[in-house]
Amino acid sequence: MKQILTKVNALLVCSLIILLFSFGLPTSRAQAATPTPSPEPAAFCDTARTVQVTGTAVINVVPDRVLVQLGVQSNGKSPKEVQAKNSMTIKQVMKSLRALGIEDKDIATDWYTIEPLYEDYDSLSIKGYRINNIVAITLRDIKKTNNVIVMVMQAGANQVVNIDFYTSELRKYRDQARELAMQAASEKAQGLAHAAGANVGCVLNINENPSSYTNGWGWGYGSASNQNLMTQNTMQNAMPAGSEIPALDDGPVSLGQISVKAEVSATFGLK
Repeated sequence: MKQILTKVNALLVCSLIILLFSFGLPTSRAQAATPTPSPEPAAFCDTARTVQVTGTAVINVVPDRVLVQLGVQSNGKSPKEVQAKNSMTIKQVMKSLRALGIEDKDIATDWYTIEPLYEDYDSLSIKGYRINNIVAITLRDIKKTNNVIVMVMQAGANQVVNIDFYTSELRKYRDQARELAMQAASEKAQGLAHAAGANVGCVLNINENPSSYTNGWGWGYGSASNQNLMTQNTMQNAMPAGSEIPALDDGPVSLGQISVKAEVSATFGLK
């Protein structure tokens, strides 16, 4: 009987040992099979060693809009008289614009003043009144520019204040110019770093020059050709391949191109 109990106890102990191993070993194996992933090393960027550069790009664009500012200046002996003269002339100007297919939404009073005219500089004696009435006209067909000027002058306008060419796709060309300017800055940074025996790491800082602007031909704002001299590293003509600058009617105003400019400054870490 003792021998039987001893054998039974031995079997129970063995069973307990087997059960412990059967529940404990898979966990150990699972833990050994799935090691904790180590974090990936971050991109190297030494903030103590940097190179600072600027990049500029200018894209030449054929304008598709024109803003024409024409004036009607009238004189009269009284405010009522000068206002009547000016209103009559403005009506004739508006009539001529509508005859050319210019919609009312594209015609707006841009500036209107009425002022007294004195006998001389030091006198307070008023001899009459003057109205300056400037009309802004947006032309969506740029070929009409010269014809519009001729027609409104014949209708009674006596001032050509300003003619400004621009593009209706300014956002698109500005984005292109920014991308090219950043490319120019990156290329310059790489060249400077290599010359110093180093390599460019990550970008630490980027700033856009707020003086970046759109510029047209002449009219007191400079020309696109002058802006080309200010470019650095990268320049692109955005005029689509195969396209041509549309010819205006014979007249004093030529179309040319306008320039969309972007300038950035960037700081790169070295490695």
